Amino acid sequence: MAKIFITGSADGLGQLAAKELIKKGHRVVLHARNEERGKQALQQVPGAENVLIADLASMHETKELASKANALGTFDAVIHNAGVYQVPRNSITVDGLPLLLAVNTLAPYILTCLMHPPRRLIYMSSGMHLSGDPSLDNISPRGHVTYSDTKLHDVILAMAIGRKWPDTYANAVNPGWVPTKMGGTSAPDNLEEGYQTQVWLAVSNDAEACVSGHYFHHKQQTRFQRAAKDVAVQEKFLAMCKLVSWVGFGGSGV
Repeated sequence: MAKIFITGSADGLGQLAAKELIKKGHRVVLHARNEERGKQALQQVPGAENVLIADLASMHETKELASKANALGTFDAVIHNAGVYQVPRNSITVDGLPLLLAVNTLAPYILTCLMHPPRRLIYMSSGMHLSGDPSLDNISPRGHVTYSDTKLHDVILAMAIGRKWPDTYANAVNPGWVPTKMGGTSAPDNLEEGYQTQVWLAVSNDAEACVSGHYFHHKQQTRFQRAAKDVAVQEKFLAMCKLVSWVGFGGSGV
C-alpha cells in the first residue's frame, strides 16, 4: 500500500487518479486551493485520508503546503497534477508573477524542493510543451510566459530530478487532450487513459514504470523536446526558479 499526494485533486484528472488509486487500496491525500473546494473534494473522493489546502498562485501558501505535507510524513509518490490553462490576459498573482508561471512552473518546483523526497514523482505536462521556449528567459516577474512554456518547464524539472536524484523515479506525463473542465467537452482523447498513466507510474512495479527521466503518453515513452535533457538548460531552469521563488534546489533558501 502506497501513500500518495496529488495536487489539484479537487476535480478533473487529479480527482479521477485519486479515486483509482483508492480503489486499488492505496492511501491518498488530496489538495484543493480553498476550504470550500477541499470539503467538496472529500465528499467526491470517499476514502481519501485528508485534504491539504493551499492556493498555488501564492508562493507563501505553496511553501506552507510543503510544510503541511511534510507533517504527514514522507509520501511514496507525489503527482504534480495542478495546473491552469485559460487565464485572463496578464493575470498577475499576489507575488507579482504571471499566474501561469506561479501555478504551472513554480509550484511544482517549490514543492519538489521543500517536501521530503518521495520514491516517485510525476509531473503533468502536455503535448503543447513541444512549442515551449527553451531559452527560459521568461521565468521572471516581467517575462511573457505561455502555457506551452510552463509545460516545457515541467518536463525540464522531471528530467533534472531524474538526473540528480538517483533514488527517485521522476517522469513527466502528457495525458492527452481529454474532456475535463480544462480540456473542454469536445476534447477527442479517452478520459480514462488521461489519468491511468500517472496512476501506473505512481504505484506499478512494472519494469516499464520503474524508470526515471522520461516522458510518457498512455503508458508509452514518447517524443519530447530534446532541450529538456540538456544539462545546461536544466541548471539554468533550477537557477531561474531559485532566483524568483527564493527557494533553492534541495530545500535550502537563498
